[in-house]
Amino acid sequence: MTIRHLKIFMAVADYGGMSKAAKMLHISQPSISQAVSELEKHYGVKLFERLSQKIYLTKEGELMLSFSRHILDSFDHMEAAMNRAVETTSLRIGCSVSVGTCLINDILDQAEKRIPECMISVNVSNSSEIERQILNNEVDLGIVEGILKSKDLVLTPVCKDEMVVVCGRDHWLAKERSVTLEMLQGESYISRESGSAERNQIEKMFEDRGVQLRRTFCSTNTEAIKNAVIRGRGIAIFSRRMIEKEAEDGSIVILPLKEISVTRNIHLAIHKNKYLSEEIKVLQEILLSSC
Repeated sequence: MTIRHLKIFMAVADYGGMSKAAKMLHISQPSISQAVSELEKHYGVKLFERLSQKIYLTKEGELMLSFSRHILDSFDHMEAAMNRAVETTSLRIGCSVSVGTCLINDILDQAEKRIPECMISVNVSNSSEIERQILNNEVDLGIVEGILKSKDLVLTPVCKDEMVVVCGRDHWLAKERSVTLEMLQGESYISRESGSAERNQIEKMFEDRGVQLRRTFCSTNTEAIKNAVIRGRGIAIFSRRMIEKEAEDGSIVILPLKEISVTRNIHLAIHKNKYLSEEIKVLQEILLSSC
């Protein structure tokens, strides 16, 4: 089994067929078939099912693909490290919306000083999408809050975050000195999209306590939710970090929930098979020392 075998196998899986893989790799289709057969013989498993002129990954094939992605990524890093003298490196960061709004720029300021030769790219999305990107090696690491499900991720807590329920200054709850969950029953609710850690975590608490809200406004855009809250469309859930400015000027009011506090960890998430480059190690140090 060689690196060439893994590259061919991954191309077949990614392009959905041997003929397409052969075309993309500029080698003959018989060579593709032979490489896959050699892998299957080497491990004594079937990597693909062939049905109606289409191929599908088997359970063993899915396992092989997961390892192949990270083995080839490590190999590429080794090649780059061995062949370069002085050249630009890269680091791909995925972060959830709260982190992307409130934390990432301070992190980037420090990273740019520590590793100025590194080209850093950032992708901001909801937590479930960042989890998917880490698993598929589309980003090198994630900085996310909330719960990630995959056992293939190594999670390191870097700081805590508080969740708060908010409303606009003219909402009837804004003048209350103490708010119970019963008072929220049936309120209009402005929410994040499915896959958002903010939505999942706090809504689960409401569900456990029997609180039912009327979702009347749903958006992937944080500013759209803030504006709807300010205009009195309903209550919403935010990281305290994200509404500090609005809370200070009074346009958004943090509700004083009685005897309820919801905090969560913000994690650095890395695939368990990921090669830890110097750039990743530097970012780890920054997160653990400054967040």
